[in-house]
Amino acid sequence: MAMRVTEPREIADGVVLITAGKGPMASNLYLVRSGPAWAMVDCGWAGSAEPVRRAAEEVVGRGKPPDAILLTHIHPDHSGAAGALARGWKVPVYVHHAEMPMAAGRYVPGFSMPLDRWLVAPFLWALPGRARRKIEAAGDITDVVRSLPTSGEVPGLPGWAVIATPGHTPGHVAYWRSRDGVLVTGDAVTTVNLNSVSGILLAAPDLSGPPRYTTWNWKQSMDSVSRLAELGPRLIAPGHGQPLALGAVPRLRALARRERAQRMTRRRRLAGAPRPI
Repeated sequence: MAMRVTEPREIADGVVLITAGKGPMASNLYLVRSGPAWAMVDCGWAGSAEPVRRAAEEVVGRGKPPDAILLTHIHPDHSGAAGALARGWKVPVYVHHAEMPMAAGRYVPGFSMPLDRWLVAPFLWALPGRARRKIEAAGDITDVVRSLPTSGEVPGLPGWAVIATPGHTPGHVAYWRSRDGVLVTGDAVTTVNLNSVSGILLAAPDLSGPPRYTTWNWKQSMDSVSRLAELGPRLIAPGHGQPLALGAVPRLRALARRERAQRMTRRRRLAGAPRPI
């Protein structure tokens, strides 16, 4: 079933936001232009492929495929439409090399996160083999996927750089344009707290790290937040939530400090330190 997408909206010079889905299922993708070249960063759920293609044509014109599809990570709300779009446009899909084991659409225990272990894997293994293989084949992008260059350059987007932000997934990346401080964060940083009821149900604005239940390594994800703060972004273009420009750097730093403090508190409690009265 086709998933609705929003009207394209330019949020920075040459950066256009489209949101696929509604409510807790909503995820962002970006059409990014650099000179005559353009690329798509993330692409939404599998059901959003055709609406996304039409929305892209509104922005760049018919018969003008992107130079590449660039993924922040391989999760179905960000990469689900990648195979269909890439095959239709005849363009490659780029991911960090550490993300490549997930490209076949199969459950990979070493890359799993809590939701995989609690729900996805038990569901898949309860299915007949034929049904499971059909689901895996639908998510397989090995025929179109490529590794991002180790140099940090972004294929098809001169002036942009790849920033490694592991944690949410092993090969999660952000995309950074230093000339004006635009940072496309994927799920490394979101502007809606998907770890809270108000964030999930009401999309209440709140700068946050990734959802814990879909995060591979929480400590690494918080280290990545600190790394992004050091860049000094002027505009955060997240995978979920609205773009954030006001106070981006101090809010990123505050988020990293808060998480470090909570981590230290948990360590002291585990070590048997008395709680403050």
